[in-house]
Order: sequence, then structure tokens, then C-alpha cells
Amino acid sequence: MANYSRLAPWSLALVCVLSSLELQGQALTASAQDATVQGIVRDSGGHPVGDAKVSLKTKGAETLTIITDPGGAYRFSSMRRGNYLLRVEKVGYANATADPFTLAQSESKTINLTLVSEKSSEPEKDSEKRPAFFDEPHFTVAGVTDTTNLGGHGSDTIVRNREALAKATASLTPPASADARPESRNAAVEKQLRVAVEQQPEDFVANFQLGKLLVDRGKADEALVYLERASQLKPNDYDDGYELALARADTGDYQQARADILAVLNSLDKTGQKRAEPHHLLAEVCEKLNRPLDAVRDYQRAAELNPSEAYLFDWGAELLLHHAAEPAVEVFTKGNRLFPRSSRILAGLGASWYALGSYENAVQRLCEASDLNPGDSNPYLFLGKVQAVESTPSAAITERLQRFARLQPENAMANYYYAVSVWKGRKSPADADNFAQVKPLLEKAIHLDPAFGAAYLQLGILYSERSDLANSVAAYQNAIKATPDMEEAHYRLAQAYRQGGETSKAQAELQRYEQISKEKAAKIEGQRHEVQQFVYELREPATDTKPH
Repeated sequence: MANYSRLAPWSLALVCVLSSLELQGQALTASAQDATVQGIVRDSGGHPVGDAKVSLKTKGAETLTIITDPGGAYRFSSMRRGNYLLRVEKVGYANATADPFTLAQSESKTINLTLVSEKSSEPEKDSEKRPAFFDEPHFTVAGVTDTTNLGGHGSDTIVRNREALAKATASLTPPASADARPESRNAAVEKQLRVAVEQQPEDFVANFQLGKLLVDRGKADEALVYLERASQLKPNDYDDGYELALARADTGDYQQARADILAVLNSLDKTGQKRAEPHHLLAEVCEKLNRPLDAVRDYQRAAELNPSEAYLFDWGAELLLHHAAEPAVEVFTKGNRLFPRSSRILAGLGASWYALGSYENAVQRLCEASDLNPGDSNPYLFLGKVQAVESTPSAAITERLQRFARLQPENAMANYYYAVSVWKGRKSPADADNFAQVKPLLEKAIHLDPAFGAAYLQLGILYSERSDLANSVAAYQNAIKATPDMEEAHYRLAQAYRQGGETSKAQAELQRYEQISKEKAAKIEGQRHEVQQFVYELREPATDTKPH
């Protein structure tokens, strides 16, 4: 733990500055009191336990207690950094204790606990062998192989769509924290810390605090000099070692970041401590270094030590990204059970079912994700991607995409995907009512985004079905102008030219179509070789993760 008594002689000046920033007169050490510990208490069946007594104790301080709400939730706020022990008890249940943990400054730690009925002592023994509320996975990632032959259900178009959805899942970010310090306050604190370092360049705390703040503000390049100096002043400090590795990763120096974080983990092993954060950072770094097998194992270890929403999501997304859809379904299912209000975990679960070829399960989960957070665009976009390549219309998808267009009327994608979904439900190519509904939606999408090639293409298809050759040709031409490498637009334009008797133009478009198709196929094959596929073994898979 850092020695904050070394802040003098500049600490008094800093106290005054922070007071003016409405930090209620607290000195720099107050930043160490911004940490929180929270979680949910459940029984062995996964049901929330209300009115349970949760105790948080640290050496040399009194024990804090709180009672869980009806949803089993608890929260300790304004905590100091340090080592803690968390315990929960309730009449009729055996007491449960989490592994001892260290709380860093400004850290928000989520620890979920399970209470087991006193009628059964065996589950309690099992829970002592592994972190709280972690279920042993029913799979093992045994290795990796090149993604040379994905196979799977459906056409290559559907397989490519599944790959795109997996990548989109991995890019989903967690909701922004509402507890973030205002940027103006960060700027002011940074200014004062710079003054402090200038006055006392050999002060560990000043260097570390400034380095960490710079990392938090996206200035990792500038942070390195202060974090390295802090490391020289106090080589075995966990917080500085972690922040230094994080700064290395943020600057793209992944090899050195890996070495730094391995050193941090080695130090923790010597003291018998177990922390999730360095494993998660190591996983991110290993993925950047094209070491996916190491990455997935550290993502798993991080989730074992701290089954938070973020860590479970990243573990599942890593599995999905490397074509291990069945294990991804299991992880996202567990994540959904622990965090039923997380729309991105539901979206990940839907994408995983889709990767397995289970269309109905995918649609169900993605619809649930959109219902859970109607203002989030991502579940709607996932539904739109699924519907765009599936031949079977879905009333559930159409209903959600209609809501998407209603909630975000100025969103070109919302109008486009709703139009495509409505069009899929047409009674016949001559369905006048369907045409009257779809055409304005596509025209609005194009108005909102004049370079929306896919919307022009769909408009051309709409005209073509009504034998409106002139308008279909114009729409296809606009699609190609907006997106020159759109192979389907070239193919359909060739067919339209052929119908109009323009043979030479048709042949030119077909040649262009074939050229683009070959180039895209080669590019996709190259990308697949770059993404190694996990080789995994299943053992006694959970009944709720079997494909239907």
C-alpha cells in the first residue's frame, strides 16, 4: 500500500485546490476513498436472497455491514484502498465468504456470493475450492487451428454474416460509467499533480498518481515517464506495476506490456494473492500478440476470480470470435443468469446461437436484448443483419425494427433494416401495399445517408420486382456509385441490362461482378487464416446450452 504521508510539503497547497473543486476539503488521499464493492447474493438455485447480512472487514478497521435489498443486491461505497474480507450470512443458510481481495483506489469491484441451505453441507465444501458463484465450465479449450474450412449450416453468405456478427459482438462496449469525474476536474487535478512532481520528482505517490491520471485520460505516452519513475522508486508496488503495463498496452508496446504484467502476476503469486485485473489485461495483450489460446485462458481466469459482467462478456466474446460457439453459448448463458439486465450479454448470446445455426434461439435472445434496452441500437442492428440474409421473415424481428425506426427516425440504418424486414414479408412481388410501405422507408434512408449503397440496391430490387426497368437500373447505378465493390449490385445491373437488350453493358457488369467476387473471396480467406479457431472439448454440456 502506498505511503500517502509523503505528500508534504506540497500537500497543503493541493488540499486547497481540491477544496475549490468541491472535494469537500479532502487531501489527495481522498481519491483512495472513491472505491466501491458491490454485488448480488443468491441461493444455490440462482435466486436472489434479500435481507441477508453482508459484512466487509479490513485489518485495523471496524467491520462494515449492510443488508441486501429484495433483489439480493448490496453496495459499499467510499471505501479506502486495502485488503478486505467479504462475508454474508442469513438464518437458514451456511455462511459464505469470498476469497480475500485487494481494493485499489477508485476501483469498482463486483463480488457475487452464493448462500447454500444448511440442509446440505457438500455444496459449501465445493464453494470453498473455487471463487464465489463460479460454475465449473463444461468445456476445455484444448488448442487452436487455422480457420481454413468453417463449414457450418447455410450458404457462404450466411457463414460470412455469422463471422461479421461475431466481430460486431466483440466490439460491443460496456455502458459508460455514471461515476466518472468531470473532465474539467481531471484537468485541474492533473495540473496540480504536475506541479507536485516538479517540486518533488522523487516522490512515489506524486509520480504514480500523475501517471495513472494520464492513463485514465488517454495520455499513455505521457504517463510512461512518471510510472517508470514510480516503479524505480518502489519496484514491488502492485498498483504502479499494473498501470505501467496498462500504459504499455495503450501505446501498442504489447511485448513489453506482457512482460510487465507477467512480473506483476509473479509478485502476486509470491504473496499468495489472487487478482482478476492483471489476468484480464494479460488476455487483452495476448490477443493483440496473436496468442489466442493464452488470451482465452486468462479471460477465463479473470472471470473465475471476478465473475463480473465485463469479464464474462469478454470471455464469451473471445470464444465466439474464434469460432467456439458452443462454449460461448455456455459463458453468455451464465452471464445472462448473473446479469439479466445486460443487453450486450444477451446480444452476445444471440450471436452465439446464430453462429451455431439456431435461428430461433438467436432471434429470441436478440429480441430480449432490444426489449431490455430499447434505446440501444446494437441489438436492432444485430437483428437487421440476421434478417437481411435469412429467407424466412420474422414477425418478432419486424416488430422490433419498427420500434427502432420509430425511436430513431433520423437513423438511416433503422429505416433501411425496417424496410428490408417488411419487404421480406411481402405476399408476392406484386404486393402493392408492401411496395407502398417499403419504398418511402428506403427513400428516407437514402435521404439521411446519400452514400447508402445497400439502400439503393434494395430500392433497385423493389423496382425490378415490379418490372420497372428504368428505375431499377438507375437505383443499381447509384448503389455502385456509392459502393463500387458491391458485387450484388453489379450482378443485378447486368441482369437489368440484359433485359433491356444492352448486351455489351451486361457483359461488362458480369465481368466486374466476377472480379470483385474473386477479390473478396481471397480477402475473406486471408482474414480467416489470420483468425485462429479454437479446438475445444465438451464434457457433460449443460442442458440449457444444447442447440435446438
